[in-house]
Amino acid sequence: MYGKAETLQLLDREDIGYEFYEHAAVFTVADAIAADIPHSEFGAKNLFLRDDKHRAYYLVVLPDQKGVSLREIQERLRSRRLSFASDRDLATMLGLIPGSVTPLGVLNDVEHRVEVIIDRELVNTGRVAVHPCDNTATVLLATSDLIKLLRRHGSTVRVVAL
Repeated sequence: MYGKAETLQLLDREDIGYEFYEHAAVFTVADAIAADIPHSEFGAKNLFLRDDKHRAYYLVVLPDQKGVSLREIQERLRSRRLSFASDRDLATMLGLIPGSVTPLGVLNDVEHRVEVIIDRELVNTGRVAVHPCDNTATVLLATSDLIKLLRRHGSTVRVVAL
């Protein structure tokens, strides 16, 4: 199971460059802004979603100040009706708690049921700030490195203009 220490060790092992910042626990984008975490311009918010049949699960990663409705995401993904996945699914599938959702959590998805959707804006900016499976820290890394890492570990990653 990947927690903060294991995630950082993996980044080091895979020779992925990153900047690491520890801070008080943050549960929302507003908390992260208030915590004055460096490089807030690369901040991301993460939405853990599922379709209405509980067959498709998505971890949608987008700039933290971007507003997109579930309906818009559903249309862009050509998905069935979407809603937020349960805290139980979050814990079972990604080993995370609310407030610590991160694309790095899919490293814990041994069945590879969760598809990661990254907004094209984050790819275009080149870097992204995410939690290392713990909301008391943030890592800033190249978006391309994040995508490669997740794919190497068996996750499906799709870049979509949201």
